[in-house]
Amino acid sequence: MKNILPFLTRIPVKGDFEKARKELWAFPLVALVSSVLPSAILYLELPLANVLALLELYFTIGLLHLDGLADWADGIMVKGDRERKIKAMKDLNTGIAGLFAVVMVLFLQVYSLPLVPFYSIYLAELNSKFAMLLGLSTKRPLGGGLGTYFMEGMNGKQLATGTTLYALLYLPVALYNPPAVIGLAGLLFAAYVIKLSLENFGGINGDCLGAIAEITRAGTLLVLAFARWWA
Repeated sequence: MKNILPFLTRIPVKGDFEKARKELWAFPLVALVSSVLPSAILYLELPLANVLALLELYFTIGLLHLDGLADWADGIMVKGDRERKIKAMKDLNTGIAGLFAVVMVLFLQVYSLPLVPFYSIYLAELNSKFAMLLGLSTKRPLGGGLGTYFMEGMNGKQLATGTTLYALLYLPVALYNPPAVIGLAGLLFAAYVIKLSLENFGGINGDCLGAIAEITRAGTLLVLAFARWWA
């Protein structure tokens, strides 16, 4: 897993660039690392725990995925053909669609966290990382960036191993609190973002993976918040 950490977090560990794409199966494991401190903050019920937990999460994983979400949203919202959408996504300037997407994702997370159990941020991160693995499994690369590099190393064995690992990491929480199973519905957000990406851009790149990660996490927290309210 150590070779994946430098690409998915800001943790100062040295990873081997060549070996990283052979460890794609370990994406779900990263959730254990990225969510441990935010979960602790929520468990201790510190003042403004929802804000502090989210700040700690982004301090750990960085803002790269949020930046990808902004670029992705700009591309999705542009009217025109596929070439024009890809051009908008690659534009260095962030448009109003990108800004709106980032604000809404942060808003949903901040306001969902006080309504859900402390371990929900772990489930949301687990879904987020597994969703990225699903995005890579489409084998529909777009451009020649890091996303394409990882996608070239993706295969059925890595997906099967990652899926098994995801299930094993989710199972303890589901056994501890069976209603937490509803959090699996957060992956529907991942499926929708993947669908939109393929329809609008014809493939998936790093920006699309960032959008998949961010929207899946926010969507999972939203699902868990509504489920607890409904109960």
